Amino acid sequence: MALPLDLLMFAALIAGILLGYPVSFSIAGVATLFAGLGWALGVFDISLLGALGQRVFGLLSNDVLIAIPLFVFMGVILEKSRIAEELLETMGRLFGNIRGGLGVSVVLVGALLAASTGIVGATVVAMGMIALPTMLRNGYSPKLASGIVCTSGTLGQIIPPSTLLIILSDVMSNAYQQAQFAQGKFTIETISVGQIFAAALVPGLVLVGIYILYLLIRAWLLPNDAPAMSEEVSKPSLSEISRAILPPVILILAVLGAILGGVATPSEAASVGAIGVVLMAGIRKGASPVLILAGGISLILLAVLSGLFPVRLQRSDIGAFEISMAGLYILLTLTGALAIALSLRQIFKNDILKPALTSTMTVTAMIFATILTASVFSLVFVGLGGEDRIAEILQSMPGGATGALIFCMLIIFVLGFFLDFVEITVILLPLIAPALILMGHDPMWLAILIAINLQTSFLTPPFGFSLFYLRGAAPKEVTTGQIYLGVVPFIGLQILGVLAIWLFSDIATWLPGLLY
Repeated sequence: MALPLDLLMFAALIAGILLGYPVSFSIAGVATLFAGLGWALGVFDISLLGALGQRVFGLLSNDVLIAIPLFVFMGVILEKSRIAEELLETMGRLFGNIRGGLGVSVVLVGALLAASTGIVGATVVAMGMIALPTMLRNGYSPKLASGIVCTSGTLGQIIPPSTLLIILSDVMSNAYQQAQFAQGKFTIETISVGQIFAAALVPGLVLVGIYILYLLIRAWLLPNDAPAMSEEVSKPSLSEISRAILPPVILILAVLGAILGGVATPSEAASVGAIGVVLMAGIRKGASPVLILAGGISLILLAVLSGLFPVRLQRSDIGAFEISMAGLYILLTLTGALAIALSLRQIFKNDILKPALTSTMTVTAMIFATILTASVFSLVFVGLGGEDRIAEILQSMPGGATGALIFCMLIIFVLGFFLDFVEITVILLPLIAPALILMGHDPMWLAILIAINLQTSFLTPPFGFSLFYLRGAAPKEVTTGQIYLGVVPFIGLQILGVLAIWLFSDIATWLPGLLY
């Protein structure tokens, strides 16, 4: 009987990560080790590794993934320029006088920040430093307060734009294409990032509603867990609310509106968001609001007018109208460039730009290193027969397609205790998703179910990233045990969200069907 090297390979990867080795090195090291072992035993064709160069080039030239560093940059700038802090403070004052109101404000701010940037770490750290002490000071249960902050921060993974959804859309699109080839179809359909974003938007808002409903019911049943604010704080004025909420809302409309409306690709929309957040931070840190607003309006006009009236000066038949429009475009470009330069100068002077760029490069390098090494892992795993073994396991599951999906969801949930969402997405999903699609599951509905399941991996001990982020930002009086216990009810709410989308698939498929 041949050794099940494919299954041993997966077990060795989990063991390597649990031992504390860097994830990307663990993935590449295990893949190299088992490729050599399989070749020595005569069960692996070493020439398969010749495809690595093509895989690496395909990853580095993937237009979809260009959006990741831009969205990361947006999140870091929002956090470091204290725009997120002002939003939290204002929302706390707005809802704090009702039971559970502070918790509701944290959930709403988490949703707004998620729709602005999609970065979990920045959101959890910001709310852990600002909202958590406020909730504790006003008598909130430390466990409940910790659970609220951790869970609200993870909304950045399901509410678009999100790095998880960008990576997931690429993986699911490839799986969908593989499934169609396996069915003998050669005129294939693909899945775009915009479709996945549209599919995730309503489920994300449903999760926000579930969290808020739970908080209000718990505050009513256990008033000592989430009392109204005891501090005397003034209600924010309409201008204060507008100043705090309008910038992120405008950013959301610019980025998501451009993607869902088909005006821009995700990478183009992400670049619009990155410029927008730089201009917002510039105003926040003392640059002239008039000049920055003029520059922002100029850039918007430039985008709209150049689309409606494109000018090509190299043509021989241009007239006075084309020449005057070209002059206007040059003026708008210079005004926008001046606003960007002033904002960059201001955030550089306030020591925001350099740390933001460093954080962006660190997070982006981590994500791309994991995706690259996962490509090596999956190539070796498939070469050892792992893909066929997984297809056999899924086909033999009792309950047919539903049984196979339940099994896969349970595997993803359990792996979430030990692995990061990037590792699960780029290692496991390419192996199971084609088989699940071939069994008849809708790929977009499937993607959203998996996305919420992966979002839960941020909350599940012992390696939930949100737990680590909060542990680093929380006051010393909040123990690690309280943080771990605090997320347990919210893990249950995540499972409830998965069940809701499972039973009512239109929650995930209605909006992409309408828009696309």
